[in-house]
Amino acid sequence: MWTAALCGTLLLAACDPTAPGAAGAGPTRIADAPARLPVPHGKGSRTPEDFNGDGHRDLVLNDLVKEESHADDAGIGIVYGGPHGLTPGARQLLSPNKQAAPTKGRIPAVFDAEESCDLNGDGFTDLVVSTDPPYDGRGRPPVPLQILFGSPAGLTGRAVKLAVPTRARFGNDWPDQPVCGDYDGDGKEDLVLHASTGKLSYLRGPFSRKGAPHAAGAPLPSPGEVPVAPSADVNKDGYDDLVVRATEGTGKAAVVLGGPTGPARTGTLLPAGIDVALGRFGRGAALDAAVGAMGETSLRYDLPAPAAPAALASPGSMLDIADFDGDGRDELVSSGSRLRVLHAGTAGLSAKDAVTLVPPAPGTTRVLTAGDFDGDGRADLVVRTYRGETKDTVAVYRGTKRGLLQAEPAVTFSSSEFLGP
Repeated sequence: MWTAALCGTLLLAACDPTAPGAAGAGPTRIADAPARLPVPHGKGSRTPEDFNGDGHRDLVLNDLVKEESHADDAGIGIVYGGPHGLTPGARQLLSPNKQAAPTKGRIPAVFDAEESCDLNGDGFTDLVVSTDPPYDGRGRPPVPLQILFGSPAGLTGRAVKLAVPTRARFGNDWPDQPVCGDYDGDGKEDLVLHASTGKLSYLRGPFSRKGAPHAAGAPLPSPGEVPVAPSADVNKDGYDDLVVRATEGTGKAAVVLGGPTGPARTGTLLPAGIDVALGRFGRGAALDAAVGAMGETSLRYDLPAPAAPAALASPGSMLDIADFDGDGRDELVSSGSRLRVLHAGTAGLSAKDAVTLVPPAPGTTRVLTAGDFDGDGRADLVVRTYRGETKDTVAVYRGTKRGLLQAEPAVTFSSSEFLGP
């Protein structure tokens, strides 16, 4: 019934292959966008990425479709969720002119979503964005990160600059690469940032409405300096842990364990690879790691002291994890050259019964996120297919008791809807 109801409102209707913008059709017209709906007002929740606090997960979109190639970036798109999942009509455009905090009177040109969590603990998810403040190249650069606070109406008002105390910085690199997590186990979301030369800046939450952390000490030593989201409590000790890369791009990584003083202990060293994903793939009580490379995906089961290494004869240039069938084990999504879902069982991950998803439109497909958008206890997969700078298709595949199946997506739309009024 939900799919049928969407036929008259969705920008790219999966239930009508002749609809404007459907696979094989011409470019989507702005007039075909679903009618704008008001953003639902919530009272606060613990749901991840719930900016308006109504208990339903929302979607963040960077790199929106442009009216023409090489046009200025419009900003960040937010599609709000509802009882049946994402509702493309309930959307919001966050533009630097309206939402960014100026620096020396200058509005930033760069305005990209980086990380999201409830930084001030009020029940509304907040969004950390990256900007390009003025910098003359001398000395220590300014902090490029800003916070947009959630509210019953969603992400409204201007952002505030993230305050990174001088004592928490190291070197003259940009303090960026934010990763949220409760690393000290106090129930409050913290932030870890890149510092430089094997150091991480650790900012303890909660954060004030002015962007200041509750506390921040000296930078923490680390086996690398590039923190990678998302964090997770890999050994179930009540402290979030995170993956840290030695450098940007392909290279070695390590799991850094949280504790009373934050993420300060090196756990498991991981092999070199392109991408890393943490999840529960079925062998033990602790989480596992998948490290993707062009030729194979390396597996380390039962962190932080993994058993013997294992591998899948499947490339993993881009990896994501989620529990699509609700059985308590995570499936692994590989979206390098093609979109494949590898199932997990009691023996761990296997490529034997992998499902290959064919996106509803041609182009380059990447996973945006995976999470439970419709509240049925099973994760859904959101992917985006690009066709240059002016065309795209966002598709939502619903999780089922049998996992993700090769079927038509439940919801499809285009980010071109944010170009409309």
